[in-house]
Amino acid sequence: MKIILTLLSISMLLAGCGTKPQATPAITTSPAPVPMTENGKAIVYFTETISPESLQAIYDALGRKATGKVAVKISTGEQGGENYLHPELIGDFIKSVGGKIVECNTAYGGSRQETAKHRKTIESHGFNAIGGVDIMDEDGEVSIPVPAGSRLLKDDIVGKNMLGYDFMVVLSHFKGHAMAGFGGALKNLSIGCASTNGKAYIHTGGKHRTLKYDSWSDSNLASVDDFKDAMAEAAGAVVNHFGDNILYINVVNRLSVDCDCDSHPAEPKMKDVGIVASLDPVALDQACIDMVFNSPDKGNRDLVERIVSRHGTRILYWAQHLGYGSRNYELVHVK
Repeated sequence: MKIILTLLSISMLLAGCGTKPQATPAITTSPAPVPMTENGKAIVYFTETISPESLQAIYDALGRKATGKVAVKISTGEQGGENYLHPELIGDFIKSVGGKIVECNTAYGGSRQETAKHRKTIESHGFNAIGGVDIMDEDGEVSIPVPAGSRLLKDDIVGKNMLGYDFMVVLSHFKGHAMAGFGGALKNLSIGCASTNGKAYIHTGGKHRTLKYDSWSDSNLASVDDFKDAMAEAAGAVVNHFGDNILYINVVNRLSVDCDCDSHPAEPKMKDVGIVASLDPVALDQACIDMVFNSPDKGNRDLVERIVSRHGTRILYWAQHLGYGSRNYELVHVK
């Protein structure tokens, strides 16, 4: 417990994965209002049960109905990994909201950088059985505005097909990540919605607008903290684009220190936590971080170390600074 508390203290000090994009206006220029408690805290819903029924229940608790053409943003998972959100868990929910799974190609090689290979991975992971996946940058990319006050990115480069959706459900597997420290709603919004070039733009902290042979070199990659800030800026662009037509759900299970983009992730040492949801992506990810850091499960130590060593919590501070979410929240249990 002493080790866990020490790492938590350290994390608080850290606050201080081609073509030219087409420009397009944002749907809105400011974050949507988020329901708050009387004390000014964002509401975050939580259930310990991980099942298709509990996923539906926590969505219902949010009180925001997905309408129109609905995108459900998930990670389809790298070939060889098994920690992604499986169709057996999410399929009924996606059908209930009339949604379409959306994803973008990666920027690091593997089984999902090229559309043809990505489609084979999608099929092998069972997503075709629940309606298939729209690879949003298959037909190109577009540029959307980043929040006012962004310091690294001039815009956000996303998959072109994102503009065809009226509503987005950001359905994320919360876990660790080799570079980001952790992956949750904010990473799914930023890296997840970015095109291949957009991913390179974020990873280089605004240096490269296209993926180049040396984008992954040490001299071009963003610093540890700049990478988090660039992700926060890109995530805010998607949040502001959809306005009040967006919601966020994190499934906190299979808590490996590695991302679903890893084809051979480390086995989780921490037990599953549950499903968490909010209309505020910053509050949502903060709540999940707190659940990991404050867990009595000693298996959390590796994941805590991964988050701390990568300055993972910095993204929360910069996202809050940009004004589209709050780290202050109240947890509401859903049965």
